[in-house]
Amino acid sequence: MSQMILGIGDLGASKQPDAEIKTYALGSCIAVVLLDPQTRTVGMVHVALPESKINLVKAKEKPGYFADTGVPLLLQEMVRHGCQPKGKGLIIKLAGGAAIMDHNDTFNIGKRNLLAIKKILWSYGLGPRSEDVGGTFSRTVSVSVKTGEVILSSPGRPNWKI
Repeated sequence: MSQMILGIGDLGASKQPDAEIKTYALGSCIAVVLLDPQTRTVGMVHVALPESKINLVKAKEKPGYFADTGVPLLLQEMVRHGCQPKGKGLIIKLAGGAAIMDHNDTFNIGKRNLLAIKKILWSYGLGPRSEDVGGTFSRTVSVSVKTGEVILSSPGRPNWKI
C-alpha cells in the first residue's frame, strides 16, 4: 500500500487503488476530502486558515494552507486526474475545525475555516455529504482510494467513519 501523507497546507489526489491519503492531528485545521465515484479518485487538502489575504507570500508558496486558495486548487488537481470540472459528481467530506487551544472561542479559527470552506464549495454549487467538525479534540483523517472510506481517529477514542 502506498501512503500519501499531507502536512499542514498540503494537498494531493490519487486514483491508485492501493493508495491511502492521510493527514494527522487536525485541530482548528480542516481536511476537505473529495471522492469521485466515476474515476475512483480521492483528493484531500489540509486547510489551516480561511483567507489568503493575511499572507499573500505564504499563499503563493503553499496555497493549500488557506481555504480560499486550497479548495479551488484541489478541485483543479481532481480535474487533472480525470474528474469533471467544477466538482461535478464529487462526494465531499469535511473533518476538523476543533477549538483545541481556544476553548473560549476567542479566535474561532475552526469555525471560520468551516464557514470559509463551505462558502467556497457553495460558489461551485457543492456541499459536504458528511462532516465531523467542531468539538475540542484533534482528528487524524485517513482515506482509502480503493474503498473511499474516510476513517477518523483521535487519541483515547475508537476509530470512526464519516
